[in-house]
Amino acid sequence: MDRRAFHALWTPRMLSILRIAAAFLFMQHGGQKLFNFPPSPHPMPHLPALMLVAGVLEFFGGLLVLIGLFTKPVAFVLAGEMAVAYFMAHAPRGLWPLLNMGELAVLDCFVFLYLAAAGGGAWSVERLWRREP
Repeated sequence: MDRRAFHALWTPRMLSILRIAAAFLFMQHGGQKLFNFPPSPHPMPHLPALMLVAGVLEFFGGLLVLIGLFTKPVAFVLAGEMAVAYFMAHAPRGLWPLLNMGELAVLDCFVFLYLAAAGGGAWSVERLWRREP
């Protein structure tokens, strides 16, 4: 298999693997906020309204991205959520994401921006609906 054929075959598949892994990890943040699962060492007995909205976006938005349904618009919304989370919770603590504990929010933001542009990849519900090879 030459390099072009290899890239043509594996680029959409690796996009799907990135999408699935990122969404699975992202859903855990929402699951922790909404259902305390996985159990947090610092459980919050009362969720402020903004945290509840974040939990719904993270869990259910993450689920849609995980299966590859409405990937582009949902990923765009999730990228926006992560940008807001960074500037509300991390940026006030300092300039550098490494020092203000915001590197995960920045990375999630840009991964979701990429998915908003690239779509769901080879293994997505959207691809099944379009019946593409």
